Amino acid sequence: MLNVGLTGNVAAGKSSVADWFQAWGATIIDADAIVRSLQSAGSPMVHSIAEALGNEMIATDGSLDRRRVRQLVTNDADALRALNAIVHPAVQSRRAALLEEARRRGDRIVVNDIPLLFEATDPAAFDVIVLVDAPSNLRKDRLVRKRGLSPEEADLLIAAQDPSGPKRSRSHFVIDNAGTPAELERAARSIWQELEARAGADSA
Repeated sequence: MLNVGLTGNVAAGKSSVADWFQAWGATIIDADAIVRSLQSAGSPMVHSIAEALGNEMIATDGSLDRRRVRQLVTNDADALRALNAIVHPAVQSRRAALLEEARRRGDRIVVNDIPLLFEATDPAAFDVIVLVDAPSNLRKDRLVRKRGLSPEEADLLIAAQDPSGPKRSRSHFVIDNAGTPAELERAARSIWQELEARAGADSA
């Protein structure tokens, strides 16, 4: 089984690449989906976050007020560390369990979709790391146009992540997403063919 780490800073286009990889045959383990599952209304994680960051982080329906949490942690390093200490270990434990299930099934290529791969996990745990990257001005524009953030919120969100430059040198493959969706898909297809070749070599 080829264990792939897929990462990229916010609004770089990583999710689109993950969708294509899945359509072409990969098993996807989505860290964000795991987070959403663990943070369902009334869950132990939501309770822990409220204890650490304040009850105002909880919406009236018992769910996590993600926008309020994001606003807090982008301006408060201590709050971000407290949040990460709650979220990251639980997500890694669940991801490890899903990876083992895929291994037992005999899945050929597993793609771990992890936005904070370099910040929150051990890159050496993956056979291959794929980084999706785009210039920060383009990512800011996407955050404002597609996600409805204000320019100030977009700047804070981008600044909260480690810059992509050092990540490029630590990745096996880099997909640059500064062009059209069709260009991104062609680049993703090329990398997918490389992954298939590696998976085939591993199983030979």
